[in-house]
This record gives sequence, C-alpha cells and structure tokens, in this order.
Amino acid sequence: MEHGGHGGHGMMMDLPPFTLSRGLEFSGEPFFLISCSLGIVLYGWGVLRLRRRGDAWPVARTVAFVTGVLSVALVMCTKLNDYGMVMFSVHMVQHMVISMLSPILLLLGAPVTLTLRALPAAGRGRKGPRELLVALLHSRYMRIVTHPAFTIPLFIASLYALYFTPLFSTLMGSKAGHIGMMVHFLAVGLVFFWPIMGVDPGPHRPGYVMRMLELFAGMPFHAFFGIALMMASEPMIDTYKNPPASLGIDALSDQNAAGGIAWAFSEIPSVVVLLALVYQWYRSEQRQARRKDRVADRDGDRELEAYNAYLASLQARSGR
Repeated sequence: MEHGGHGGHGMMMDLPPFTLSRGLEFSGEPFFLISCSLGIVLYGWGVLRLRRRGDAWPVARTVAFVTGVLSVALVMCTKLNDYGMVMFSVHMVQHMVISMLSPILLLLGAPVTLTLRALPAAGRGRKGPRELLVALLHSRYMRIVTHPAFTIPLFIASLYALYFTPLFSTLMGSKAGHIGMMVHFLAVGLVFFWPIMGVDPGPHRPGYVMRMLELFAGMPFHAFFGIALMMASEPMIDTYKNPPASLGIDALSDQNAAGGIAWAFSEIPSVVVLLALVYQWYRSEQRQARRKDRVADRDGDRELEAYNAYLASLQARSGR
C-alpha cells in the first residue's frame, strides 16, 4: 500500500483544472470497485432466491439499494477520487455523499431483512451465517453502537475531530488511510441513520417523534461546520493549503466552496429522511387501523361494547 503515499500526490500534480466531465471519468479504484460490485451481486442473489421461492420483494427497495451502491461508486471509482486528494471542495462532495446520501439509500433497501430472508436456517442446535447475524443484531455491542448517545456524538466528532486535528493530514498521506477514512464515513452514516429511518429491524426503535429529534440533533453541528469553513479567513487544512498549480485554484476559495457544500448538504438528507419518516409513520398508522378493524370484525367489536358498558356503569353510579 506504500506506493500510494506522497508519491500519489506527485502523480496527481499534473491533474488538469477540474470540470465535472473530467471528475466523472472512470478511475476504477480497486477497493471500492470490488466492494460495490460485490454489494450489488449479493443483493441481487438474495432477491433472486426469494423470487424463486415465490416470495415478493419490493422493487422500490432494490432500486434504493442499487442507487445507494452506485452513489458510493460515483464518488469513489471516478476521477472525483483523484481530485478529492488535492481539492478540498471535491473531497467534501465525496464525504457528504458517502456519509449522508449513500447510507440513507442503502438503508431504504433493507439489506439486513433481505439477508435474513434469503439465508437458509442452519437447523436445530447448529449455527449458520443466519443465526450469527441474528445473534449480532441482538448483541449488546449492537445496542451500544446504534444508541443515539453513541451515534450522535460519533456523527459530530467525525467532522470536528477529523478535520480540525492532524489526523486528517495523516490519513490523507496514503491511499490506505484515505480509503479507511471513506469507509469510516459510510459506517458512521449507516449507524446514525439506521435507528432513525432504517427499514431493517434494529435494537433501537424509538417512536417517530423521538426519531425526528435524533435527526435534528446532529444536523445543526453539520451546518455549523460548513459555516466555520466558509467564514475562515485562511486555509485551515494542511493537506489542501498548497493546491497543485495545474489546477489553477486558490486554496481559500476552494475551502469556502467546501464549506458551502457541507452546509447545503446537511439540509438535503434532513428532507429525504423526514419524507421517509412521515411515510413510514403514515404506513404504520394505517397498519394499526387495519389491525383494529380485523380484531373488531373477529370479536364483534368487543372493545366498543366493553367501553359502552363502562360508561353505563359510570352513569348508574352517578345516578345513585
């Protein structure tokens, strides 16, 4: 992995000025290319297994998951990844997509539910992949890492502790460090959004109002981070202090652009997640109503009769 050290920056010295078409050229970063391909293949295998068995799987979930994987590939397997090493604004686009947009789409694809339904049960007394996954979902570890007291500070620290300490420059010094950082962003996004709007079963499922509060607890810090970068009067991140001359950019204005991107992006997921939450809420209310109707049909509205009898008894008592 060493070859990607500062020599990597040397290779990138001759990058021409950034344009969107140049940024979107395919670069085929191996780690993310293999991971994304594998993700889509395994998901497809799960859906096919269910279909063959005669079980349905919502098309919308498949679309959401595949779009989520492609959004990761878009920022990691294109020249955006090369430009992101030398331009703060492009790096910020990568960071925001992979930590705020990709996780939401992946979670809407319900990959855990699909895995649980597609994997065969190991049989009595034996432990197969399915049983291990169930055990993990119910583990104390999962309860901790998906708890808002853990996810919200982690979400915030991933911004401030990373960018405003020397850690960022260290990680950006090697390809392995850079990839590790991007994987971290994706993981943090997943554990942050999972209890809030994930379709999959999880250890924490607070009520809908609590979920909205959790969502809004993290976002102002994101916006403030963006504003701090926009207001700064000098470049704050060592890695991006001296951009290659071939790019023809000014470090400070590039940093201001990065701040604007971070600030604007904190609004987009909020809207998407809110819409998903309201829809899920509406659906669960409908399910509840249908369940009550079914119960009423079955027992001839016993609940209502009991309530009327209760009212009658109150009236009799007050009439005494």
